[in-house]
Order: sequence, then C-alpha cells, then structure tokens
Amino acid sequence: MIQVKVEKEKSKYKKIVVLGHAMYDEYGKDIVCSAASSIVTTTINGILSLDKGSLNYLISKKGLSITIKNTNETTQILIGNMVSLLKELEKNYPENIEVK
Repeated sequence: MIQVKVEKEKSKYKKIVVLGHAMYDEYGKDIVCSAASSIVTTTINGILSLDKGSLNYLISKKGLSITIKNTNETTQILIGNMVSLLKELEKNYPENIEVK
C-alpha cells in the first residue's frame, strides 16, 4: 500500500511523505502507482518551474519526501491540489493508497 503522510502547520502544508507500493499489480504495470507518481511528479515540476526555491524533495528506495520551504499562495494551492488528487485516488483504490 502507498502511504501518504501530510504535515501541516497553521493550515499551511509543510511536508509530504509518499512511501510504499500500491500492490495493485506488479512493478511496471501498477496503475495506482503510476497515477500517484504522475500526480506527485507533475506537481513538483510545476512548482519548481515557478519558484526553484519553494521546495526540496528527496527520492529514496522507500519513497519520496517533499519539504515545502515557501508558503506562498501558489505553492500552497498546487500542493493542496496534489493532496486532493491523491485523496480522490484513495477513494477509488482504498486498499492500495492511504492519505493521512
């Protein structure tokens, strides 16, 4: 199961951690992993194209960690959109992804 941990401070997104594998299908064929990866990658790339200093991210074998450095409105809206899309994915695949 993919686990997404969302950390907020005073209603501002501060950190997002995405860990695990959806186990919907085998690696390379898993549509839930593909969707989650696309949502997160598109969001990170979009934010960095607007402001390279707005966040840091770290990719490891376990998953991905995003630390939001800039709490400007655009960054917060895009991160909020990412979280909403991941929650929508969770509604459709509750056994494969969990957003906390």
